[in-house]
Amino acid sequence: MVTIKTEIHTTGKSLMKNKTCDVVIKPSQSGKIKFFSKGAEVGFEACIDNLYSTDHCVTLCSKEHRTLLGDYKYKAMLCEHFMAACAILKIDSLDVYLSDIELPIFDGSAKTWVNLFKEAGIDGSNNDIYTVSEPVYYLNGKTSLVILPDNELTISYAVNYDHPDLTRRWVSLDLKNLNEIIEARTFGFYKDLKKYQLLGFAKGVTVDNTVGLKDVGYTTELRSTHEPIKHKILDLFGDLYLTGVSPLNLRAQILVKEAGHAVHCKVAQHLKSKLIKL
Repeated sequence: MVTIKTEIHTTGKSLMKNKTCDVVIKPSQSGKIKFFSKGAEVGFEACIDNLYSTDHCVTLCSKEHRTLLGDYKYKAMLCEHFMAACAILKIDSLDVYLSDIELPIFDGSAKTWVNLFKEAGIDGSNNDIYTVSEPVYYLNGKTSLVILPDNELTISYAVNYDHPDLTRRWVSLDLKNLNEIIEARTFGFYKDLKKYQLLGFAKGVTVDNTVGLKDVGYTTELRSTHEPIKHKILDLFGDLYLTGVSPLNLRAQILVKEAGHAVHCKVAQHLKSKLIKL
């Protein structure tokens, strides 16, 4: 079981609505990461069974609490970067209290979350190693995600965007340069920003938290080569950690081509029952 030594209090703006969210993170011995949405007395687990939506970001919810209109009352949005930081540090036991529905975007990566956890101190360790009992895969046209048992972890992620630097490009995980994954920021096509904002999304986008893809180049200087693809690997970390096992504790080949949160989470649902401890 891995938690933090001291409470964390932090504040930031949300990516979708540009609202301020105060976050209090407390150590826990439950063996679960739990979110407590605004007004909730009981937390809900950060797990694939509590997935609510993958539209624009990963949203989890309390399946036990419905509104009068049939929706789910308590939710936590933009969980992927937070969960990725937990996966990287092997943290598996926290109580997370939110003043608003959406977690802060900070700089668009997992860097701030990782730093906050390290400053609070890490208590415990988890060196359990897992593999998969059989291949787990999703194949649909140009999109694929395949997880194969192996003796070590390898991850390769391919994208094919309408951008000169991101056309038919692969990036493979290099654990020696894990910090490049941690600090890789979210991204999107700059030409689409106004459209999304008119629809009520991406209101908190800034040049400090999002890499805008222009016809040529970017709206900000990249932190590393092919930073947007490295952010896809970061998202994959967070999404697959909804199984309860950090991808960094896996011994498997993970091959991903032109996927996103929806596919990551579909595979996580199947992966959960195929994990075996070594």
